[in-house]
Amino acid sequence: MGSRKRIAAEKRKEAQKEVAVATLRKEPTSPRKMRQLADNIRGVEVERALGILRFSTRTASKPLEKLLMSAIANWEAKNEKKAGDTKLIVKTVMVDESTGLKRMLPAPQGRAYRMKKRSNHVTLVVDTAPETAENNA
Repeated sequence: MGSRKRIAAEKRKEAQKEVAVATLRKEPTSPRKMRQLADNIRGVEVERALGILRFSTRTASKPLEKLLMSAIANWEAKNEKKAGDTKLIVKTVMVDESTGLKRMLPAPQGRAYRMKKRSNHVTLVVDTAPETAENNA
């Protein structure tokens, strides 16, 4: 490996030390419904995101709330600090489509329609909030 690639790899490793990642695999809700919730909490402080998910009426909010709690616990284990002491934000939330279950739906005149029960994978990254000029002053 060249020195340029090695330096870039070390920078990526250093950046990964600050963040905590949690993944949710094969969640049986449609990716579109999960993305609508993910858009609500992306870039928001962790406490506020938990409030949004806790009081949401959507069924996809429960697994996403549990995933956020897991990411917070991962960050605490990695940094050996309490999450309440620092200002954490939801850095990224990625919702990808998983394998769908193909099922048959009865249709008129002895026919059958295909139905795809969708599922998704969710990756959530929690990071400390960047320091702004107002906080430094």
